[in-house]
Amino acid sequence: MQAESLAAWVEMTQLARFVGESMWVIATLSAIHLLGFTLVMGGALLLNLRFAGVLLSRSPPGQVARPASRGIAIGLVISIVTGILLASWKATEVISGGIFQIKMLLLMAAALLHFTWQRAQVRNAATAVSRLRLSGVLGLALWLGLALAGCAFILFE
Repeated sequence: MQAESLAAWVEMTQLARFVGESMWVIATLSAIHLLGFTLVMGGALLLNLRFAGVLLSRSPPGQVARPASRGIAIGLVISIVTGILLASWKATEVISGGIFQIKMLLLMAAALLHFTWQRAQVRNAATAVSRLRLSGVLGLALWLGLALAGCAFILFE
């Protein structure tokens, strides 16, 4: 099934129509989406600033990574669920937007970096400081790029 036909089907669901017909539902979902994103960004900033050596440099990376990763994971679940609901009533329009596509690409890249390479570095006590710093800088760039794409999506699409 193509993305456009799936999006058209989603728009016709009762749930999507319910969301689209109520500004209160959209406002509530938007507020919850923002709370989820705040958890994601809080965890991501804390962890990547630690990896980059800017913050909490005396704390072992694993000690910072555990709670930060928990915040990222919980925030991602909240943001993804509310994001799907928010987009559901106008899914064909949303998925065809270039800013949305960039936002999703950055989200996938940042989450992939976090849950693969950065997680492996935390498990490996012998990770070189330069690799840890590189992953922190790259993580910061991806997560902050995602935040900018989210703002651009709100403003321009």
